[in-house]
Amino acid sequence: MIRMVRRSVWLAHRVTLLALLSSIALVWAAAASAHEVSPSIADIRAQDGMVELDIRLNLEAFIAGIDLEGLEDTNASDRSDDYDRLRALGPDALAAEFNAYWPQMAVGITVLADGTRVPLRVASVTVPEVGDADFARTSHVVLTAELPADGRSLEVGWRAEFGTLVLRQQGPEEPYTGYLEGGQISEPFEIEGGDAGTMLGCFFGYIPVGFDHIVPKGLDHILFVLGLFFLSTHLRPLVWQVSAFTIAHTVTLALGALGIVSVPASIVEPLIAASIVYVAVENVFTSGLNPWRPLIIFGFGLLHGLGFASVLGEFGLPPGHFVAALIGFNVGVEVGQLTVIAAAFLLVGLWFRNRPWYRGRIAVPASVVIACVGAYWFVERVFL
Repeated sequence: MIRMVRRSVWLAHRVTLLALLSSIALVWAAAASAHEVSPSIADIRAQDGMVELDIRLNLEAFIAGIDLEGLEDTNASDRSDDYDRLRALGPDALAAEFNAYWPQMAVGITVLADGTRVPLRVASVTVPEVGDADFARTSHVVLTAELPADGRSLEVGWRAEFGTLVLRQQGPEEPYTGYLEGGQISEPFEIEGGDAGTMLGCFFGYIPVGFDHIVPKGLDHILFVLGLFFLSTHLRPLVWQVSAFTIAHTVTLALGALGIVSVPASIVEPLIAASIVYVAVENVFTSGLNPWRPLIIFGFGLLHGLGFASVLGEFGLPPGHFVAALIGFNVGVEVGQLTVIAAAFLLVGLWFRNRPWYRGRIAVPASVVIACVGAYWFVERVFL
């Protein structure tokens, strides 16, 4: 009996140590979140015998030679020091760095007209002012190329290390939209349009976009979902919370994507951080579902939905299959959330939830860490 007690105490201490190490990792991730990697977005237009590729991208990451394939944060790269140096450069200096780098980049970008590669040249480079050097800035690079006189179709892609590319055709009534992982090349699409894709194709195509926004890039949404998970070891409270959150963010995601509701990110992002703090702090002081928590979670879900809508707005939705793409994105978000919950359950819930010390040594410490990270983000987003 004494041996069993000692073994339980030993195990509890080891779990507490694991929670502390996880806390350090979360705080580090919070400090590094300013350098999160986002997809590049390219608008392509063909007219008057020319093709124009207008790309919005994190130019510093490209020039620094950071391999963006599967990368979540630029700080994880061995070239992060060079990246930070470039982040501090003014617009003219960074544009000059890009012009010197362009021959290397040009080799990695592919634009095919009827299967034949067309040479690209730089038409313009627009770099914003430095602002806060701790946060990534988005530059515009416009590339042009001549098209064959009888050109009918285009294909676009780039090297895997350039990361994800959202490709949007502009001009035609039924434009092509593609979400290309690094190294992929788009399927051929007609210059005159008509390749908007099928409804089912759009639905499945936008599922990974929504999933990717949660896992791995949505650390704030991940922490909020973990806050819901650590409230109670029982399934019913989790179902109530997740249902309220899902319904709410689905509503504002749709309203935001339709342009009916629009709230500035300067308001939404700090409130999302505050929602993380609230659910985590309440976990410390209560171990069950009170009557008002689902209503509060519903309100917070409305905020998170606006955050999802802003991301989706950057990617754009195909006009012909707006609803299918919107539902696909939302399904991807839900799958991402369920993945987070499943991972938390497999890591700690399955093994320790019935232990008498689970709440005191796992749920409460984890909630305190989540609250601290949320508070850090709130201060950062409001004052920094």
